[in-house]
Amino acid sequence: MSVFTEAELRYLTGGRRLGRIATVGADGTPHVVPVGWIYNAARDTIDIGGYELEQSKKFRDAARSGRAAIVIDDVESTEPWRPRGIEVRGRGEAIALPTPLIRIHPERIVSWGLEQGRRARTVTG
Repeated sequence: MSVFTEAELRYLTGGRRLGRIATVGADGTPHVVPVGWIYNAARDTIDIGGYELEQSKKFRDAARSGRAAIVIDDVESTEPWRPRGIEVRGRGEAIALPTPLIRIHPERIVSWGLEQGRRARTVTG
């Protein structure tokens, strides 16, 4: 069983591929950058890839701190205004081989615009 709701899973598998990952530098400074991602159904995680990922600050930050978050969002309609999205916070795993990626294991999920109202919860793994 997934930690994501049915509405969240539909959103995550609905063709969106751009999100923004947030990590924290060694000095405590937040770092947010756009990234490509996929929902890994086998592991129930968000996997982030990218060009020369192992040389990136986000990869070093996730490897050092073991923490990361991602926001995936869009605007369904402008008339009326309907933003929607999902934020996933959790354990960030920096994996070097065989293909470099950052894997976010969800611990806190916040979604909006996918169901009635805003949904926020802490999940246990």
